[in-house]
Amino acid sequence: MRYVRLFALCLATLPFVASAAMQSRTLEWRVGETTFEGVLVYDDAGPQRPGIVMVPNWMGVTDDAVAQARRIAGDRYVVLVADVYGKGVRPADAGEARAQTTRMYADPAELRHRAAAAVEALRAAPDLPLDAGRVAGMGFCFGGTAVLELARADLGGLAGVVSLHGGLTSRLPAEGRVRTPILVLNGAADSAVGAEDIAAFQAEMDAVGADWQFVNFAGARHCFAEPTATGEANPNCVYDPRAAGRARAMVEVFLDEVL
Repeated sequence: MRYVRLFALCLATLPFVASAAMQSRTLEWRVGETTFEGVLVYDDAGPQRPGIVMVPNWMGVTDDAVAQARRIAGDRYVVLVADVYGKGVRPADAGEARAQTTRMYADPAELRHRAAAAVEALRAAPDLPLDAGRVAGMGFCFGGTAVLELARADLGGLAGVVSLHGGLTSRLPAEGRVRTPILVLNGAADSAVGAEDIAAFQAEMDAVGADWQFVNFAGARHCFAEPTATGEANPNCVYDPRAAGRARAMVEVFLDEVL
């Protein structure tokens, strides 16, 4: 996509680096007049490996999101924690986060545009142990919605996408064939995702011939895969270690297959 121009790659050692081999550094890119800033996480030891563009929850690029990326990356993947709000746009609380996601949900074409730009930025970033031909997408909560939008629009040339407790609806349902394999992991007790949403999503995917999997985890609510979700601010947003462990195993199998 010509509208993206990678213009700066700044090294920044972050406070949660746990070993000499694990690297974390910021990555900036542009879409039109807007600058975005994400974080690359990878182990610099060993051969080239696949990449994952990880769109975090509605709080955007935070220390918690980068810690999540570190757990995903290990020594197997290069992970970009993707910014879809813009450099310096870091919600301070749920109200500010809601304002950002409301804007994105209202304009799914723009969300797709920004998420696809992050994919290209990862592929174009220099000095990475990255096999740029093997890149998948993954997202948590709002981020799960974002990667599903990429799959709906067949953008980014992704090998597959994984949505963990993400929203399923879109103002721009898929048209034409969806070629990106999709794994959706959902909490069966998530009050934000109703039976009608699930049925509509499955019908939408069937209509476009998508290769999709949908898994409901009994008793799990929204945010079930995020260790920092305590339910204090939102009783529907609670970490569930049982569901998270099973989700992690399913994601590993899926990524092994598509990558």
